[in-house]
Amino acid sequence: MKEYTKSGYHSASKHFHDGDLEVDCSGQHYMITGANSGIGKCIATEIAKRGGTIHMVCRNPKTAQEAKCEIINATDNQNVMVHILDMCDSRAVYNFAKNFCAENDVLHTLVNNAGCMINTRQLTTDGIVGIEKNFATNTLGTYILTTTLLPALEKTEKSRVVTVTSGGMLVQKLNINDLQFEKLDPFDGTMAYAQNKRQQVVMTEQWSKQHPGVHFSCMHPGWADTPAVRTSMPEFYEKMKDRLRSAEEGADTAVWLAISSAAVGLASGQFFQDRKEVSTHLPLAHTKVSHREEEGLMSALDNLVKKVTNL
Repeated sequence: MKEYTKSGYHSASKHFHDGDLEVDCSGQHYMITGANSGIGKCIATEIAKRGGTIHMVCRNPKTAQEAKCEIINATDNQNVMVHILDMCDSRAVYNFAKNFCAENDVLHTLVNNAGCMINTRQLTTDGIVGIEKNFATNTLGTYILTTTLLPALEKTEKSRVVTVTSGGMLVQKLNINDLQFEKLDPFDGTMAYAQNKRQQVVMTEQWSKQHPGVHFSCMHPGWADTPAVRTSMPEFYEKMKDRLRSAEEGADTAVWLAISSAAVGLASGQFFQDRKEVSTHLPLAHTKVSHREEEGLMSALDNLVKKVTNL
């Protein structure tokens, strides 16, 4: 309550170094998923203000185009492109990333921001294999996009992957035995989302070990007032709306991780809150697992990729 609300942000921001964001991003390419609203749109806007070339990856063509126009008008930066992609469609994510690598010389930064919280258990219907939608979007889609874009990311020094996760993962212990919540009865969308976010943190840590040429990080935006929160967590929103951070405040650390030299100078694979490295486990929460289980998640994801892409 104290740290995640707007008062927590205002307290933490007193220690920010304003010069960290005085960065010229001209000539650099930034891909942001879910960039049509909320935190993703704020991230795209802040980087566009600094001259970066923006690749907006969005599911809805109408809202994506509207957001693109708003970003261009707000920043006077014409280098804003829209790519239409549903992150829960595993095959489409893979094909998009492969084509992007083939058609673009380099990608400097990927921001994995898109996510969903569906409160009933639903399966994808992409014609290949049914996958639970929260897992398909938040975990598998993020995994496929990131790993398939690595050839473009590894073409430049100090390239980065930033993943927007959630503090909700702090109460979740990684469970590799029920990745798609087939045993979760009754189904709980909030718990599924938090488990997905724990998976993202583990993925970030594992990627940092596997790919030392890319800087990986993940961050918790705090409790921010976004369209996703209003839609997926209406009761929480009504209770907390006067205390929620703005979307801009929620996006701040992701922007900092994406562009500042201070961030990329820190160790890869860390979890951040308000521009500071924080622990991925709460004291006495009993959420730690073995390295073997963490590696088991990556192996399971790799096997799923082979299945859904018919490799």
